[in-house]
Amino acid sequence: MDWKLFGATFVAIFVAELGDKTQLAALSLSAGASSKWVVFAACALALVASSAIAVALGEGLSRFVSPLWLRRAAGAIFVVMGVLYLVKKGD
Repeated sequence: MDWKLFGATFVAIFVAELGDKTQLAALSLSAGASSKWVVFAACALALVASSAIAVALGEGLSRFVSPLWLRRAAGAIFVVMGVLYLVKKGD
């Protein structure tokens, strides 16, 4: 197992998920739920499913597009989204 890749992936996803809509949704759902474990299991399964889709798409795209260009495109999308959120009117 590539522990460096494992650690980098874990840290990146963990930090990215802190305080986002997903975590806030889990917080609000568990606040009113009778079974916190059901909410935890559903959240964990949802994150696993969405991650599986992303990994499958990444693997498929890498057959046609260089991983370097995929990283560049992802970085550019993040920058554009950040700028759009910063200049969004009405806030």
